[in-house]
Amino acid sequence: MIVLSVGVSIITILSACFILRRVRKQIMEMTEALHDVKEGNGNRRILSAANELVAPLAYEMNEIIVSYENRLSKVRQAEETNRQLMTSLSHDVRTPLTTLIGYLDAAHKGIVIGKDRDEYIETARRKAYDLKEYIDVLFDWFKLNSDEFSMEIEVVEIAELTRNILIDWIPVFEDKQIEYNIDIPEQPFRVKLDMDSYMRILNNLIQNVLAHSQADRIGITMQKQNETVQILLADNGIGIGKEDLKHIFERLYKCDKGRSEKGSGLGLSIVYQLVEKMNGKITVESEEGKGTVFTVTFPLI
Repeated sequence: MIVLSVGVSIITILSACFILRRVRKQIMEMTEALHDVKEGNGNRRILSAANELVAPLAYEMNEIIVSYENRLSKVRQAEETNRQLMTSLSHDVRTPLTTLIGYLDAAHKGIVIGKDRDEYIETARRKAYDLKEYIDVLFDWFKLNSDEFSMEIEVVEIAELTRNILIDWIPVFEDKQIEYNIDIPEQPFRVKLDMDSYMRILNNLIQNVLAHSQADRIGITMQKQNETVQILLADNGIGIGKEDLKHIFERLYKCDKGRSEKGSGLGLSIVYQLVEKMNGKITVESEEGKGTVFTVTFPLI
């Protein structure tokens, strides 16, 4: 019995020593892995068998590393977006501003007179409005992506709200000689929206058509689809290519076809984010030479 007890004790001690040695080795591996992650190697993972003592700790640390890498990736993407914004801002603001100053200086110094002077001033006025429009979009984008952005979500009768928004666009359509068809049923549709954000969505989509589609017809339709309400905005413009269509809602993306050089590349990105923040969905279908259809969907209540 004494010999057996001694034998069991020795085996127990040896097993404990082996386990302790294994745990110590794994802790060293964890320390090295964390050091690698700290140095920027986010692909490093800690390996451990499911039956080992440190397995729960290893799995938890791996989840933390993955979460850290995902957050770091978002930070890098934000930094790249901000860098692109600054580059875009430098070009899209400085160039028209320089041109605007040039026209005003020519009129002010008397370099042009009479009818030419009036044309210079009118051109400067249009460029000033273009510049204001760009700055407004830029401001909206920064506001939307700031921590201070908030919405006042309330129950809204979207059919009547949409009619009120579109009334202001009718003179614009007529002035630009664009044929329009607005089909909004008398049936009320109640949804939860931020009214200002919905107005921005509709205005941005219409402005996008006017600025880039080269369309002479536009149709705006509202309809019930199952438990949702859909707002469809269709045009007969030049359309958007399949490759561009994949990126149409990305920040700063400008199509080589289907859109002119004018624009910030932020308008549709703002629309997409606003729709998502109100639990909605936006899709787009287009064919080159045949036009484009944007569909905005919100759940009914």
